[in-house]
Amino acid sequence: MSDQVAAAAHSYPCTGCGARIEYQPGTDVLRCPYCGHEQRLADTGRQVREHSYAEFVALPHKPVASLGKYVFACQKCGARTESDDVSQACPFCGAPLVADVTAGDQVAPEAVLPFTVDRAGVRTAVRRWVSSRWFAPSRLKKVTETESVAGTYLPHWTYDCHTVSNYLGERGEYYWVTETYTETVNGQTQTRTRQVRKTRWWPASGTVQRDFDDVLVPATGHVTDKQLDALAPWPLEDAQPYQPDFLAGFRTLRYDTEPEAGLEAAKARMAPVIEGDCRRDIGGDEQRVHSVNTSYSNIMFKLMLLPVWIACYLYAGRTWQVLVNGRTGKVVGQRPYSAVKITMAVLAALAALTAIILLYLRYRGR
Repeated sequence: MSDQVAAAAHSYPCTGCGARIEYQPGTDVLRCPYCGHEQRLADTGRQVREHSYAEFVALPHKPVASLGKYVFACQKCGARTESDDVSQACPFCGAPLVADVTAGDQVAPEAVLPFTVDRAGVRTAVRRWVSSRWFAPSRLKKVTETESVAGTYLPHWTYDCHTVSNYLGERGEYYWVTETYTETVNGQTQTRTRQVRKTRWWPASGTVQRDFDDVLVPATGHVTDKQLDALAPWPLEDAQPYQPDFLAGFRTLRYDTEPEAGLEAAKARMAPVIEGDCRRDIGGDEQRVHSVNTSYSNIMFKLMLLPVWIACYLYAGRTWQVLVNGRTGKVVGQRPYSAVKITMAVLAALAALTAIILLYLRYRGR
């Protein structure tokens, strides 16, 4: 691990009462949770800028794992702490601290999607989510408060590129043939005909092109891709140019997935879209795609911060974690199941199936 460190440049004491000011979700102000003093976010004049991937990989750079920790110097209590987080609360006085990301990281955030869902909105979303769970224990629906709620910005890569894909496959076209068959009806063998669909296959090849914009890839392994994907969609068009004030009062994780690994993940996300283009280009009634060879050009990328509330609720002596999209309020996460309700549902389904079979047998016996 390198001994280089990045100095923190931002802390947020309240000029009204001396406590602290934090970003207020859904607004353009920093607000003190104690005295209500507000301070409007500064206009930095920055624009969201995307980076050339080709230029990035041509430059010497260190893996993020070898970069030093941030050194935070709290202006409120004077404490100095080290952390891998881009922003956090001072462990001694709780004041918001935000690192100067331009001082140490290879890639600094270019955009941030600010929180619009506040803590009250999180509690409402979690209550609604809990009350709608199938096969949940009845007592779970009485859970009305989250045990803990933490707002966290999670780093993501976005990639733009132009793709050209050469494919080989087959086009299937339907045709119909008449088949003769026999069946027994009331003890009598009868000959009948039916139309049967067949598929005639023809070789196909071609080239398709597509421009991809903002292919989103998680840049942290602290939360699984499956969980983050389940929180989608994200209104990326609402993203703002990065400024540290949006992070005040929230934890922000440093990226730990390198841009190179992120690009490979982005290509995996592009692949099914490209295959769909190939199938549409092949046409016909059915398609087979045997191979696709894709070239990527004009690759641009940026680091973006997305807002997630990480909430926990207590049930039956166990803590259950849920994630809440900080823009839309969508909830995904863990939940308990009621063995009694599942058993009753299975028994009811079996009873219904038995009744259908008995009715069928009685009808056949007539």
